[in-house]
Amino acid sequence: MCTFRAEVCCMTHSPRHGGDLVVETLGALGADTVFGIPGQHALALFDALGRSSLSFVSARVENNAAFAADGYARATGEVGVLFVSTGPGALTSLAGLQEAYSAGVPMVVVASQVPLRGLGGARRGMLHQLDDQQASARNVCKSTHLVRRGSHIPSVLQQAWVTALTAPQGPVWVEIPQDVLLAPANIPPVRDIPVAVPALLPRDELVETAADWLQAADRPVILAGGGARRSGASEPLMRLAEALRAPVVSTAGGKGVFPWGHPLSAQSWVEDGLTTELLDDADVLLVVGSALGEVTSNYFTLAPRGRIIQIDAHAAVLESNHPALGIHADAAGTLAVLAEQVRPRPSNGYAEGVVQKLLAGIQARLDTQPLAAERRLMEDLRDAVPPDTNTFWDMTIAAYWAWSCWDSRAGQFQSAQAAGGLGFGLPAALGAALGTEQRTLAVSGDGSAMYSIAELATAVQHRAPVTWLIVDDGGYGILREYMTATFDAPSATELSRPDYVALAESFGIPATKTTLQGVGAALRAALASEGPNVVVLNAVLAMFEPTTPAPPTASAPQRPVRRGIRTSARNFREGHGALPDGPQ
Repeated sequence: MCTFRAEVCCMTHSPRHGGDLVVETLGALGADTVFGIPGQHALALFDALGRSSLSFVSARVENNAAFAADGYARATGEVGVLFVSTGPGALTSLAGLQEAYSAGVPMVVVASQVPLRGLGGARRGMLHQLDDQQASARNVCKSTHLVRRGSHIPSVLQQAWVTALTAPQGPVWVEIPQDVLLAPANIPPVRDIPVAVPALLPRDELVETAADWLQAADRPVILAGGGARRSGASEPLMRLAEALRAPVVSTAGGKGVFPWGHPLSAQSWVEDGLTTELLDDADVLLVVGSALGEVTSNYFTLAPRGRIIQIDAHAAVLESNHPALGIHADAAGTLAVLAEQVRPRPSNGYAEGVVQKLLAGIQARLDTQPLAAERRLMEDLRDAVPPDTNTFWDMTIAAYWAWSCWDSRAGQFQSAQAAGGLGFGLPAALGAALGTEQRTLAVSGDGSAMYSIAELATAVQHRAPVTWLIVDDGGYGILREYMTATFDAPSATELSRPDYVALAESFGIPATKTTLQGVGAALRAALASEGPNVVVLNAVLAMFEPTTPAPPTASAPQRPVRRGIRTSARNFREGHGALPDGPQ
């Protein structure tokens, strides 16, 4: 990994200051990489960083720096560290932090602040001054802290680090005024910081009740969400599912926590009414690490008829959408206890048959729709990507297909589905690639690509082993479909955009343009190459139509149907023909 690192010998006479206390503390806590962008109030941070052993990844936009630190944390399992400057820099990072907060990704954000005399709300006209910068971060961070004395820096950062790692994990914001960062350090160099992350254990009576319900169930079903995957619950989930002979549905965020090809795996088709009915029909539905939110509930049409047990590390998630036996605890530890308490059942093939019927029904439904191009594309992408490759998906139609059909195999599947912001794919994949030193795939649409196009410069500067697939359909494809379905015609969805191949090449990045027929070979070649590269696919894709197996009721309303979406995409393809080459 090529990173910025100043020669220590050049700076041996610089006195230690508050910035050194930050960097020393982060190193003692276990950090080895920092993402961010320098700024006037934060210069002491970067002076210290340049004299340290920590690596610095220089992004081009603070939002993308946050996404990169997020991707690094997801891929490595470590805390992502982000440095941002006061005011505009801090505010620009917030959309990236919303994704990390919503997805439960551990991060520590160190933001500079105006000098101490500028705090308190008086508008002194200082550069980048906000009335209350800390308040801006509260909606997207687990906690926020303001440091007023240099000697407090190690303790506050230690607390932030532990909080970020404590379930539910998430970003923590620490802001330090410029004069505190510049002030001479009045304590010895920080060498050792103990980290004790408390376990979030379930209460015995709740686990006993849950085990009794599951033991007595005739049709138990498990829904495994992102919280189950983040807690490392794969092994106890497998033991419990096999003991109960219970089908397991994974959410988009939970992909990989349960083997895709397991006989009990109902996979991830949560936007299909057949999966909704499987969940509805369970006499006991065990929900692990999911809020049963908008997508997972098939747009709030989910109406379970049996009991619900809900395990989540985030107390605010419990019973947020349905009454349940709520267990506020870490998923892996709770599932391990349940797996010990539940007596294994003999396999009679019933649950496996339910899963086979479900998956066959979904494929039969897809067969009735003109989706051969989309289905072939997803098959070609899966065949081209090595099984252990981590993939990062932006909010784009190919990603919405992947939410349902992608088998992550031995790699990670990560998307921006937690908060739904654009621009996640490339910077998150870049952070993951630099953290693991393994080739990583990013997938974006042309709309979301323009949010993060500047990070091609970052990829070149740091020689990141990242392949970026851009699916260029000439606009915001999914919004085009939604508007056509709702208003009969799209508006403000069509985009002028650059020649992505020429733009990538202007950065010195190899790039190729391909078609639906050639994308598999093009992607396979790119993934086998060195350094960053780009593959551009000109294609207009459509989403599948949903299904509702039962008539709507007062408690289970009809899901909003994307009527006309397939026709819209087909008409757009026919009306425009092949998308033109070059700048548009």
